[in-house]
Amino acid sequence: MRIGLYPGTFDPMTLGHLDIIKRAASLVDRLVIGVAINRDKGPLFSLEERVAMLEAESARLSVETGMEIRVHPFENLLIECARDVGAGLILRGLRAVADFEYEYQMVGMNRVLDNSIETVFLMAEARHQAIASKLVKEIARLGGDVASFVTPAVHAALRAKLGR
Repeated sequence: MRIGLYPGTFDPMTLGHLDIIKRAASLVDRLVIGVAINRDKGPLFSLEERVAMLEAESARLSVETGMEIRVHPFENLLIECARDVGAGLILRGLRAVADFEYEYQMVGMNRVLDNSIETVFLMAEARHQAIASKLVKEIARLGGDVASFVTPAVHAALRAKLGR
């Protein structure tokens, strides 16, 4: 069984993330969405809230496509998380050159830690490439409409979280 891991903080999950999830799931027998705890980033949503949003969206996608998708929170090294879930493939989304530079370094380090786990990069569809969780949060905090960047459920969660 080919198991892939798609890691991120998903704070919040965007349509860009969902696009990568759909395409990544078609490449593997089981896709595990690794939700990083990463306290250093100071997330807007708690780990439990982020996991719940991802579980709801991935459950719909699983039903639509018949693909096996699981959500797995983690706080250890990415390569250790991949081992924990049995993943032989780490799937990462790229938006811009800046993403590539960071990911390039991460792949090099991960290859030293465990060269049996491959990393595959996927580009989001062009209409989703500019979407970044950080920008979605900033727009939402300042009262802007983020409905075109997130699912209706995530939009509602953002509005509730920010008291709008």
